[in-house]
Amino acid sequence: MKAAVFQDFGRADVLRLAEVPAPEIRPTDLLVRVRAAGVNRADLLQRQGVYGTESYGDSPLLGLELAGEVLEVGEAVTEFRRGDRVMAITGGGAYAEVARVDQALAVRMPDHLGFIEAAAVMESFVTAYEVVGHLAGLGTGQTMLVHAAAGGVGSAMVQVARALGGRVLATAGAGRLGDVLSLGAEAVVDYRSGDFAAEARRFTAGQGLDAVVDFIGGSTLAANLRSLRPGGILVQVGLMGGGGDASIPLGLLLHNHLRLVGTVMKSRRPDEKRAMVQRFADRMLPLVASGTLRAVVSQVFPLAHVVQAHEAMERGGGFGKIVLTVP
Repeated sequence: MKAAVFQDFGRADVLRLAEVPAPEIRPTDLLVRVRAAGVNRADLLQRQGVYGTESYGDSPLLGLELAGEVLEVGEAVTEFRRGDRVMAITGGGAYAEVARVDQALAVRMPDHLGFIEAAAVMESFVTAYEVVGHLAGLGTGQTMLVHAAAGGVGSAMVQVARALGGRVLATAGAGRLGDVLSLGAEAVVDYRSGDFAAEARRFTAGQGLDAVVDFIGGSTLAANLRSLRPGGILVQVGLMGGGGDASIPLGLLLHNHLRLVGTVMKSRRPDEKRAMVQRFADRMLPLVASGTLRAVVSQVFPLAHVVQAHEAMERGGGFGKIVLTVP
């Protein structure tokens, strides 16, 4: 089968298509004919060598989410059959014609979705519900700041927070403020020129936010913590801005009994990923099926143009997810 591969870590142009062996099915697996795969920042980090040779999944190939058709089911699989249209999280391997998927990390595609939109659902919305609903516990009337809200995961965070009854303040690039407002955010701050901490005070009448979701890290950390009410929570989902060793205002953390939680999908144990998918399926999948929640797709590239897809993500500035199609 054809798949995107690379021999050495580096820039996007290390990627190429090559023939590789098809995955072997195990008792609880599905083999899926991939029709589309979502591009995630973790793919870029893996290609760049940030994870080194450490494997967080069961395939060294890139690609953490997909949509496609079931070709074969393992002998212990009971919930799926050949021909089912599924969307799933994978332990790597979605940038290929055929991928192996743990049945517990797959769900049936809602009837109205095409493969491109479905490929942009799982990583974004499973992560979004895990952060907003499970870790932050956002409820009706509570306030949340979502950074980088025009991105694939950020746009899902805004929608999930609204679906749970929350009020959303967001940050985005100047050209994407209206797009983020269209998702349900009440106010959006230009991350380059605006002061999100001051806007958070205004947004909450000086009380502070119940929760902050941050993909940036570095210089945003202290301001994020200052934006929270006593007892509030900051969930750190990424480090797009670097600064993994940023200093923490411990006095503020202690005095206001704040919570700081880190989470990332890629390094989760298989049982944790299964639990996350189940929570998403129970609470959010019906809203995806009804159209209340929708994956936002920014750009679509064929798998043969995977280099251009990675370069587009590195440039940034889009609204939503980048998706690869697999002919």
